[in-house]
Amino acid sequence: MDKKDLFDDAVALLRELIATPRVSREENRAADILYDRMAEWGMNPQRVKNNVFALPSDINTDKPTLLLNAHIDTVKPVSSWTRDPYSPDIEDGRLYGLGSNDCGGGLVSLLQVYRQIVNRKTENCKYNLIFLASAEEEVSGKDGIASVLPLLPKIDVAIVGEPTGMQPAVAEKGLMVIDGYSHGISGHAAREEGVNAIYEALDDLVWLRDYRFQNVSPLLGPTKMTVTQVESGTQHNVVPDRLHFVIDVRPNELYRNEDILDFLQKNMKHCELKARSFRLRSSSISLDHPLVQACLQKGLKPFGSPTLSDQALMPWASLKIGPGDSARSHSANEYIGLDEIAEAIDIYLDMIC
Repeated sequence: MDKKDLFDDAVALLRELIATPRVSREENRAADILYDRMAEWGMNPQRVKNNVFALPSDINTDKPTLLLNAHIDTVKPVSSWTRDPYSPDIEDGRLYGLGSNDCGGGLVSLLQVYRQIVNRKTENCKYNLIFLASAEEEVSGKDGIASVLPLLPKIDVAIVGEPTGMQPAVAEKGLMVIDGYSHGISGHAAREEGVNAIYEALDDLVWLRDYRFQNVSPLLGPTKMTVTQVESGTQHNVVPDRLHFVIDVRPNELYRNEDILDFLQKNMKHCELKARSFRLRSSSISLDHPLVQACLQKGLKPFGSPTLSDQALMPWASLKIGPGDSARSHSANEYIGLDEIAEAIDIYLDMIC
């Protein structure tokens, strides 16, 4: 197949996916479509829940194994769409529709690259290739990529096709959500009774607002911490005996999630902190890695990404690079440029082979 055939099939598949609602945890029909197309193209796909993947018929142990990954699911459409989010319209070189940019463009481009290399059995390819279209990425769900990775062969490195303008994101911030609690004693607000859980939390909330993590990454900047939710009290005349708040932490690659939680807890005067999970970690790849070097040779510019992807669940080096613009993700009237898909296929093929 020539590149025009790959491009045409990529666009046709993406239009079919856009027309199929595939909000996180509801990707069944989209996974069906993807599985059927991959089977039609001779890829012998496999499926675990709504994750669809393909492996080579044999693994060359003299080559490293490269995972090509992008996600199937989308967020729910925001109310400000002025188009039908499920109508894959092409206008002025743009393909509109929910999930076109995040990350349908990367998904179909990587799939066509896998198809070209594996079906042609390209001998000079530097890698064994695995393709994985993952579910539940937008919610970091347990039935997404985490349910598939234990079933795959040993992986050395991954390309994740999130929208980066085809510039290489060589580091990515992680995410840790922390629940905080302060406790008091209820009483009548008209009398000097009780211990107010809101007042108990004030010093700790101010400290969390003002603290700045010292280790600043040259690619990702500082670790960012924000209190995003607070709830307390039952009614106006009852001294509250409990306060709950939520901290959104975006770690750079210089901190472990467990160490951050320990440090924060040691600095709390009254509040108890509990992390919901440590699993969404910051990730990075060396600038010396051959995939990054291939990008540099093409004049692409490495950067650090503040947004989370399935990289957070990968225990090996990974590089985020894909067509589209992250600023379009989760926005109304989302689109991908057709030329962006064509460029992505070209760049991916050059990087890998």
